[in-house]
Parts: sequence; structure tokens; C-alpha cells
Amino acid sequence: MIELDPVDRITAGAVGPPGERVFYLQGRQADRLVTVLVEKQQVELLSGSLVEVLARTGKETGEGPGEEEMGLEDPVLPEWRAGRLSIGYDEARDLVLLECEEYVEGLEDDEEEDDDEEPLVEPGRIRFWASREQALALARHGAEVAAAGRPRCELCGNPIGPEGHVCPALNGHRGAETS
Repeated sequence: MIELDPVDRITAGAVGPPGERVFYLQGRQADRLVTVLVEKQQVELLSGSLVEVLARTGKETGEGPGEEEMGLEDPVLPEWRAGRLSIGYDEARDLVLLECEEYVEGLEDDEEEDDDEEPLVEPGRIRFWASREQALALARHGAEVAAAGRPRCELCGNPIGPEGHVCPALNGHRGAETS
């Protein structure tokens, strides 16, 4: 297990052109930089969930780091791909916990079939402990990163590529107009 307790900084970002972007979650504690490969949907859900967790604390949270401080740091070398992300809040320490569990192919299927057997591969785990302000900045920045991709079709919500879009809401008869 890797534990950054507490992080000096935490962020999410994407590398690549719209439609081909690869998403990352990244944290730093002193000279230790830890990067995890994540899905766009995980970034979107993480952003919303962090806002909910912060609202439940009942404490006023400052803005945290500005947008100019939220970029990914080089080198962007992920430890592994994240499977499950979990969020918690330690009231005694006033810190938000973000735990990432490594995606291991077939592990979910094995667990459902036979709970008595130990998994053959123990997934890696990374724990990022962040201040409420850092968590809020991550939520804000993550939402912006996820939304910065290809434009969405107003009818079906699917992404519109550079070549246009065949909209299922129009039964595929004509492409949705891009404006």
C-alpha cells in the first residue's frame, strides 16, 4: 500500500486530444509523486462525490489551490489503472481520504463466485489524505477536466467527433448539427 498522509497536492488531469484523452489522478507528498490511471467517468463521479462528502461535514471549506496550480506534474507515469475509488472523511483529523484500488482483470468475478478462496492477486492500494480545501479544488478541477472533451449532442448527450455525429435520437437518419 502507498499512503500519502497528508498530500502536499492532489489533482486530476487528462493527456491527449479530445476523444483520445487519457485521465489521471495524481498526488504528491514531499518528493514522492504518485499517479494512477483512471477513467473519465471516475473523474466525473469523484468530483461530485467529493462535493457531497464536503457538504456533509457541515464545515465551511475555503477555495483551496487555484486552477493554475492544478496541472499534472511530469513525469506522468501511472502506478496502475484504478478499479475502485472510495472516499471518506476523518472528522478527528479533518482530512478527506481518497483510496484507489488497482483494477485487476477478473478479480470481481472471482470474488462473486467463491468468497472462501483468497484472490490470486492482491490489488494495489493508494491512499491520498487531503485537506478539505485540496479536496474541493480537486472536485472543481476534475469536473472541468472531464467537461473539456468533445462537445456533447444536445439530443442524445453522446460526444460529437470532428467528423460529426450520427444521433441515435434521430434514428441515425441524419447527423446532428454541430454548432
